[in-house]
Amino acid sequence: MPRPVIAIPASTAPEPWYSPSFTLPVSYLRAVEAAGAVPLLIQPTADLEILESLYSRCDGLLLAGGEDIHPSNYGAAPHPKLELTNTQRDAAELWLARRALAEGMPIFGICRGIQLLNVAMGGTLYQDLAAERPGPIDHAAGDACRDFRLLSHPIELAADSWTAELLGTASLAVNSLHHQAIRDVAPGLRAVGYAPDGLIEAVEGAGSGFIAAVQSHPELIWQDADPRWAQVFAGFVAQLR
Repeated sequence: MPRPVIAIPASTAPEPWYSPSFTLPVSYLRAVEAAGAVPLLIQPTADLEILESLYSRCDGLLLAGGEDIHPSNYGAAPHPKLELTNTQRDAAELWLARRALAEGMPIFGICRGIQLLNVAMGGTLYQDLAAERPGPIDHAAGDACRDFRLLSHPIELAADSWTAELLGTASLAVNSLHHQAIRDVAPGLRAVGYAPDGLIEAVEGAGSGFIAAVQSHPELIWQDADPRWAQVFAGFVAQLR
């Protein structure tokens, strides 16, 4: 059968002297390709006809990492520690996520993706963990040491979760490159993974449609630091078949 197609919304890389460019780390594309699917980049655009046309060609949606999500999307005022946002990307991804949720298209979220999914379903976020939820774990450790593959802290997964089943374990260490995270879990989502400080690290859908998302970056470690994550990407692709 044909390889399923996975939509991956891209971001915008502004250049001070040149035309802005759409961008997405190659690691997402390689993980999807290795799992047996075809990645289709979707540019952030306000043209819903274009989004509709691209969406209609896809079998699944992967929400990738990137900028902060603007707090206006969940009814909050910007925190002083809010970092770079991209309102056009927010709008496009929220449209895609809600369309996929309404139609039962499988969704997998990574880092910003778990946050975007939570907001799309009615949840809220911590805008800056160090300021709003200080604790013993540096959740931006990978950024701080410029080592995106550093497995900096452990997480515990619910034993009955899809993620634990695919990984073959309920306890593992993950890389961590974020300063925002889920605050209030959206209706329709179930928290299935936690860091030792209680921060939510994984969610799954509470209903019949397939939804899974993680706060870490498995696309950066499935080839070397922790090959078990390759099974998670393969499992997501299997849901599309």
